[in-house]
Amino acid sequence: MRFHLLDRITSCEPGQSLRGVKRLTLGEEYLHDHFPGFPIMPGVLQLQSLVEAASWLLRISDEFQHAVVVLREVKNVKYGNLMQPGKSLDVTVELAGRDGPTASFKGKGETGGTQTVAAQFTLAGYNLRERNPALQPIDEGLIAQLRSHCLLLRGEVRAS
Repeated sequence: MRFHLLDRITSCEPGQSLRGVKRLTLGEEYLHDHFPGFPIMPGVLQLQSLVEAASWLLRISDEFQHAVVVLREVKNVKYGNLMQPGKSLDVTVELAGRDGPTASFKGKGETGGTQTVAAQFTLAGYNLRERNPALQPIDEGLIAQLRSHCLLLRGEVRAS
């Protein structure tokens, strides 16, 4: 299953930081099991929201140079208040360091001004063609799709 948890990119300073929002609704499929009668957003999905925001920051900063961005390491994860349906998770990520295609980030998520998640983590970008040159058309298609999705998240284009 693939999640797209960030609903909107509210601001972005390439090479520095990105802010976004995730609005949690009862329509989220995973809430029916986590927990019946008391739905809350799982902590790992709150963390995934931070990772997605950092992935967008990395892509935007590198002008969509890499088709694939993967999570390499997570450290110092801290959880605070519960994230319940009807609330918004305000996500902030900051670029903490770079080493070629690998980047480290600090991120936090808040709802109503109260922290729900914070973490430090590392992402790495690559292209499929680096492993098999015949996959270059797939890289190009992924990058085109990511650029289009980014425009929607930034509110620069409306979904049809």
